[in-house]
Amino acid sequence: MRFLLRLPPALHADLVGRAAAEGLSLNEYCVRSLRAGGLSMGPWLDVGGLVARARRVVHEHFIGLIAHGSMERGEASTSSDLDVLVVVDRSQPLTRDVYRQWDAEQVEASGVPVDVHFVQLPESPDRAGSVWCEAAIEGTVLADTKGRVRCALRDVRRTIGEGRLVRKRAHGQPYWTAA
Repeated sequence: MRFLLRLPPALHADLVGRAAAEGLSLNEYCVRSLRAGGLSMGPWLDVGGLVARARRVVHEHFIGLIAHGSMERGEASTSSDLDVLVVVDRSQPLTRDVYRQWDAEQVEASGVPVDVHFVQLPESPDRAGSVWCEAAIEGTVLADTKGRVRCALRDVRRTIGEGRLVRKRAHGQPYWTAA
């Protein structure tokens, strides 16, 4: 059976190296890894580096990281970036200065450019913004200092499941609103 998969270049290079190190073809390595449940973003993404970068920008206000977007949906192309939400507590003002500090260094994760957005936990699941709703559906928690990110995403998913938040589209872009 044939299976075509598009990978970010950095992930492909990492997989080729891992396969060679084990004396396997790339195909055989991927089949074995998938069978064992071992292929994920984790082995090639430098989560520790992203967390360290986020902490240098927001210091003690850091709560967690969520990956989302085309990579998480499995729709990444060779020109895709890694979309990351840096979750901060409410005492951290979300100003342009925070983004300037982040942008002071080019940030990549295993050769893939990182597109960051700073967010605060939703005040309530019923009032979660579109970015939180999308992250609840397709996001992957990369870091969660006290379990609050996972709880917030769970609560937003529950609210969506109960039909209190609904997804709509305008000009091809999704947005969320109260039912």
